[in-house]
Amino acid sequence: MDTVLEVLWMLAEAGWQLLLQPFYYISIILIMLIYRRQVLLERKLFHVRLHSWGAQTWRTVLGGLLAGIFVSLVSMFIGMTLTVEGVICIWAVTLILLLFRVRYLCLAYSVGLLGVAQFILNIVPGLQGVGWTAEVVRIIRELNIPALLCLVAVLHVAEGLLVRWQGASFAGPLFFEGKRGKPIGGYQLQSLWPVPLFLLIPVQTAGTVLPWTPLFGGDAWQGGFQLIAFPIVIGFTEITVGLLPRAKARVSSGRLVAYGIVMLALALLSAWWSPFVVVAALAGIILHEGLIWFSRFEEQNRSPLFVNPLDGVKVLAVLPGSPAEELGIQAGETIIKVNGTPVPTKEELHAALRMNPAFCKLEVRNFAGESKFLQRAIYAGEHHQLGAILAPDDKSPVAVRMRSISLIHLLRPRREGEPANSGSRRSARWFNRRNAKLSEDKHRSSSQGEVQAETEA
Repeated sequence: MDTVLEVLWMLAEAGWQLLLQPFYYISIILIMLIYRRQVLLERKLFHVRLHSWGAQTWRTVLGGLLAGIFVSLVSMFIGMTLTVEGVICIWAVTLILLLFRVRYLCLAYSVGLLGVAQFILNIVPGLQGVGWTAEVVRIIRELNIPALLCLVAVLHVAEGLLVRWQGASFAGPLFFEGKRGKPIGGYQLQSLWPVPLFLLIPVQTAGTVLPWTPLFGGDAWQGGFQLIAFPIVIGFTEITVGLLPRAKARVSSGRLVAYGIVMLALALLSAWWSPFVVVAALAGIILHEGLIWFSRFEEQNRSPLFVNPLDGVKVLAVLPGSPAEELGIQAGETIIKVNGTPVPTKEELHAALRMNPAFCKLEVRNFAGESKFLQRAIYAGEHHQLGAILAPDDKSPVAVRMRSISLIHLLRPRREGEPANSGSRRSARWFNRRNAKLSEDKHRSSSQGEVQAETEA
């Protein structure tokens, strides 16, 4: 009973420490910026509001809190020898990596780099540093890399479970440029979770001793224990043109869990045999990058799902609360007829809807290739009549190319009319010439052009 009361008191103190640390608030602000950027992109492309970045931020904060509870409970048996200085060091490396790419906001990269740095410092014992660098060298040498790699493994298992639960909820439809230059439909899945961790560490106290001995720490647990707050961010970004968002989330979830299991085995092996630490640290980075590369390779070789067939129009997304949602139309299905009239193009679909603006009867082909018949009254004032975003065709006004973003891209305000990828004047002129050619070839309006999304690919 005394141990339980002491843990509860330490948990309250660690919670207060969490509120005083800026890292947790920084992570929430970064997540808000990313979600807001995605919502603005959706409005720019489709002129509708598909998601609420505020609601999604709160959902991910809640998901991160649940993940933090799960990982903290597991870490009580793993144990952690980590100081507040070590926490600051890990976050400093993470923020530096964030300046290059947002997707580097991952503990696997920062811990992996620190593991490599520790290995280099250990093979050069004479390297001590001068001034503040000497303090940095000392902190890196004292880091328990195997324990941190175990934490990375457990976090990725939790991330896989979160992806399965929430990964598809904020999937955003986009128009991509296909292999032959024609626009195709697809989705961007992007979710991040701020995870508040409460890690059990061994310290010399006058309190009680744990009734069990955690994996890391050894005899140090005989002197007492303490809880420290360690806020981090986990998340994933995927692009899919050949799968529905839920199917893509399931695939990504399974791979993240598998990555976590492999990293747990490597971390335990490195704890048993210390020369293996640098191998496990490098494997954390390389395997993580391998997951991203393999996912991109799959998408490049997968047949696009959201392209219009010859006899109808493919539904890319359905607006929330729209008549299409009430009718039961789902993304990936094909609208073949409206009120008995074949609709092989979106122009004919709109014309068929205007012929009877008060009622619509649809023939829709589902994923199994079977036709289903849907009907509903359409009331005045309803948005876009049907409320379905269709897959692009050759006349679609926009195509999106994905590029990686950094912290600077998130914080830098864009001037009105500035291209999204204005890395150089040459690239901007190239895009203008290309847009002019597309406008001339396809008789597009001069106000329509190509939009480039600054989001993670």
